[in-house]
Order: sequence, then C-alpha cells, then structure tokens
Amino acid sequence: MALSAGIKAPPINLNDESGRPFSLASLLGKSVILYFYPKAGTGGCTLESEEFRDQSAQFAAKDAIIVGISPDKEADQLQFKTNLGLPFRLLADPDHTVAEAYEVWKEKFKDGEPYKGVERTTFLIDPDGTIRHVFTAVNPDGHAEEVLAMV
Repeated sequence: MALSAGIKAPPINLNDESGRPFSLASLLGKSVILYFYPKAGTGGCTLESEEFRDQSAQFAAKDAIIVGISPDKEADQLQFKTNLGLPFRLLADPDHTVAEAYEVWKEKFKDGEPYKGVERTTFLIDPDGTIRHVFTAVNPDGHAEEVLAMV
C-alpha cells in the first residue's frame, strides 16, 4: 500500500546532524513537516531549506515542527544546517532505510544513466501520527508557503 493521506506515518529512529537520536514518536501531539531532500548543499535543497527556515516562526505559531531528512551523513547535515542557519533538525539517513519506508527512494536518471536517490517529497503529519498530505514532485521555489497553508 502506497503512503498516502490517512495512513500512519512509518516510525523514524535516526540521528540528527549532531549525532543525537531522533524518534518521530517523540513528536506525537504536534504537527510535523517532514521534508525529504536529495543532497545537502545543492541548489534546490538549499532553496527549499532556506524557505522553511524563513517561514519557521509561522510554522511554530501553528505548533508545527519542521524536520529535514536526506541520505547525507551527520557531518554533512551539520555543515548544511550551520551554513544556512537552520533552526530545525536535519536527520541523517545514509542507508536510506527511512527514505525506502516512506517510498521516496526512487530510480532517477542523470545524463541518461539510472541511479537511486531521494525524490523530493514532503509529508504533513498530524499530531496523532497520521499522514495528512503528501507533496510529491516538489518544486522547492514557494514550497514552504504551500505547506504552511495546509498546516
């Protein structure tokens, strides 16, 4: 069954950019914006993260927590977070186990060659842990505002 609105969000137990354990279950009672991005420091991922950063106070006012996740290692996530001044946690999923559980680890193509990677996707998760909305084929430009309107 594909992940869609109305389904319980799969559990997440990963380390964040500082090596601290993170569990999605620890955020029960709050709305969660879980955004998957392909690679820290790249153009689209930077734009998307900056927009979430710039809207972070508005998300907080709606009692919503932003969490970013990519296949990058902890050190790369820390550098990305520091460089952009991100006020939210970034999760390291180097084995892409969570990306696979959320069905965002997909076959992609670069220069005609297939490879596996994260398809930019955002999940809006309700306080009870149920997925409310899935944003697929995300265009980073204006995405944070689009998500904020649905929280």
